[in-house]
Amino acid sequence: MSGESKGNKERRNITFIFVLCFSLFSACSNQVPLQSGSGEPRPFISILAPLHFPQQPSKEIMTEIETLTGVQLDIRWVPEGVYTDKMITGLTTNSLAKVTFVKFSDYNLVKNAIRSEAFWEIGPYLQEYDNLKGLDASILNQAAVDGKIYGLYTERPSSRQGVIIRNDWLNHLHLSKPRTLDELYEVMKQFTYNDPDGNGKQDTIGVVDRNDLVYGVFKTLSSYFGTPNNWKIENGRVVPDFMTDEYMNTMNFMKKLYDEKMINPDFALTSKEIQRDKFIQGEAGVFIGSMTDVQRLYIEARALNPKVDFTLVNRIEGPDGYKVWSIPNYNGLFLFSKKTIPTESELKQVLGFFDRTMDKDVANLMMYGFEGRHYRTENGKVILPEETSQLRVNEVNPLYSLMIADIGNNNILDVAKKEQLTDLADQLSKDNEQFLVDDPTVQLSSPTFDEKNVELSAIIADATYRFILGTLDAEGFKQEIERWSRNGGELIIEEYNEDIAQKQMNK
Repeated sequence: MSGESKGNKERRNITFIFVLCFSLFSACSNQVPLQSGSGEPRPFISILAPLHFPQQPSKEIMTEIETLTGVQLDIRWVPEGVYTDKMITGLTTNSLAKVTFVKFSDYNLVKNAIRSEAFWEIGPYLQEYDNLKGLDASILNQAAVDGKIYGLYTERPSSRQGVIIRNDWLNHLHLSKPRTLDELYEVMKQFTYNDPDGNGKQDTIGVVDRNDLVYGVFKTLSSYFGTPNNWKIENGRVVPDFMTDEYMNTMNFMKKLYDEKMINPDFALTSKEIQRDKFIQGEAGVFIGSMTDVQRLYIEARALNPKVDFTLVNRIEGPDGYKVWSIPNYNGLFLFSKKTIPTESELKQVLGFFDRTMDKDVANLMMYGFEGRHYRTENGKVILPEETSQLRVNEVNPLYSLMIADIGNNNILDVAKKEQLTDLADQLSKDNEQFLVDDPTVQLSSPTFDEKNVELSAIIADATYRFILGTLDAEGFKQEIERWSRNGGELIIEEYNEDIAQKQMNK
């Protein structure tokens, strides 16, 4: 007990020093006058946000955003690969920024904190703002917790998932774009064993993957096999995806790729950055994931090899036709800490900043950069030249992480001409809308899921990797499912089933 008290005292001392230093820093920082010359200090807004690009947006753009919005920003950019860990650390140590971005895939990790009133409920304030009051009610409700709205959403299409392929390798081997799972397998086999780059060496693989069963290869591939999107409802009861034959078929397909050395053997340990680098370097010919990554991958690959050519495929036919997994139309949410935003008046200042970012001048700056440097306009529409593509990647595109509701924002100028691959990715993402597989539990509630899903998901993820790598057989995988059930999985199923029954009664 005494050691515990001592530790608490040390933590209190450290916290006091941190708070004192932060307060002094904030006091100094807040003395910057508004651009209007009013002499009042600018509102200071700290934001924890993911960085999806190698470098942060240009200082010139950030300065212009501050000038236009009349605030001082402290954007704490965190590389996307470690963002979840950083966000969770801030949550558990109660040291979050004023505004914290929470990825869709991490949202359940913070729901208990939301219910414990760690974040502001912002729903009652939205009608006070010209832009925020026009946010899509259906998306807000998708992200609501117990019917209450806590976050401002970043928007995305329902599914951008597809296959990025080395088109020059297809041409060299006289292959067509794959249209079925069998054809996709054959392309990956040829890319592994038939010298697609023509250098006389067997030094390529079919597909490169990373340690992510959701945004890596596995989940998109599994949707082609007809696997449910996390859960399915059968006879009024929920069934997890890993209890289905389609999930097992996907694991067998992945195991075949692994056994035949058509996928990087260390994929279970490979980071997103290394996965991208292997594809850029020409070590692999297939990249399965978000099709909107294609332009950036293409630019970086062309810098190393001017002969590189990429193409995209979104329709891979499986046993049940075309299927692709989807998420609700928010990619993530900005949540507002009650600890670091202690008053309602300060919350309104922060919400006012986000409202201002949706205005025409700020929104187009964040979306496209500076006119004349990053883009040009013709007849009121934006032209995105190929020659400024790398410049936008370096200076502008990282800002997408800060943009709320950009797809539905009518203040953002339409694009008359995009880069060819970007345009194709957008077209195919729209085409995906015709065969989406939704998660039927999005509107259901399970307290046990919110509390225990991280540890339970780890059981299934570990079992899935072990099966693919050949250290666990089908019977062993079944035993891991039973362990998942015993440790809370069965309770999640029952809670979802009760919620389904309750919703049917209320109809």
